[in-house]
Amino acid sequence: MKTRCAWVGDDPLYVTYHDMVWGVPVHDDQVLFEFLVLEGAQAGLSWLTILRKREHYRRAFAGFDPEKVAAFRAANVRRLLADPGIVRNRLKVHSAIQNAKAFLAVQEEVGSFDRFMWQFVGGRPKQNAWTSVKEIPPRTPESDTMSKELRRRGFTFVGSTICYALMQAVGMVNDHVRDCFRHDEV
Repeated sequence: MKTRCAWVGDDPLYVTYHDMVWGVPVHDDQVLFEFLVLEGAQAGLSWLTILRKREHYRRAFAGFDPEKVAAFRAANVRRLLADPGIVRNRLKVHSAIQNAKAFLAVQEEVGSFDRFMWQFVGGRPKQNAWTSVKEIPPRTPESDTMSKELRRRGFTFVGSTICYALMQAVGMVNDHVRDCFRHDEV
């Protein structure tokens, strides 16, 4: 039996996410946008709730194409707020649209969102060596800096804790505990 991070539990969706996705370095702008939207949607909820809605989010938010999401108008917002397949929170829906616009502005200025995001860890994943999930911080100086810069650029739902969760998800930090079989793999 494989040893996993204690937060995983036995839900098959969570196990697959932990084993295949969480902590794997992502350098694809559209996938980074997806995680930005999903992490913002997760605020105040469990990640498992968002994972269960992930496929529906993909359909509802145009495959996480930031150009399409940035073009969403009032009719799109009404459709999303009536959609039980996503978190129907007006602020979170508006945040996804606003963040798509800010995302495109970053791409235009920097060349890619990937380049912009990875600067906060010097372009390489930060390798942590926690022995327990209790040691993993909810935020770090890097996530504080990222949050501040994203907010300065017009992003919303990007507090430091959300930014750190994003960094964990997209492999900017390796927060698999040392005895987890994925720690050395990512």
